[in-house]
Amino acid sequence: MPDFKTRNPDFAKRVAESFQRQSFMTTLGAELTSVEAGGVEIRLPYRDDLCQQHGYFHGGVIGTLADNAGGYAAFSLMGAEDSVLTVEYKMNIVAPGDGEQLVARGRVLRAGRTLTVCQADVFAVKDGREKLCATALCTLMTMAGASDGPSPAKSN
Repeated sequence: MPDFKTRNPDFAKRVAESFQRQSFMTTLGAELTSVEAGGVEIRLPYRDDLCQQHGYFHGGVIGTLADNAGGYAAFSLMGAEDSVLTVEYKMNIVAPGDGEQLVARGRVLRAGRTLTVCQADVFAVKDGREKLCATALCTLMTMAGASDGPSPAKSN
């Protein structure tokens, strides 16, 4: 991975805290297992309720991990006052998500002032061996000066 310079010396702590606030990742049972400048790793153990009709991890679950891995890789390089938002991602599922767990690794390809492009690869781990099951190209937007906390409650 290229040697990226982060704008926040506490980036790893900030990424971990943000990840912990994602209730959907908690619901899935995903764990952030590695954070470095420009890259993250997320792991998700197999559960029957995360699968499609053939018993493989569901494509929506695979896509969620890819989106989060790309997003947090980008977030790791942002300033302490900034937040991140996915603009777009394109994912190819190249093999069934057949395994005891999924491992998603996101890495920054290019960090721009406003847009950051990342690659996220998702692997199915079976019998201790990783097999690529999906790859994604993600574009993330820096939300300069935006809190990474919850949005204020909306009133109707």
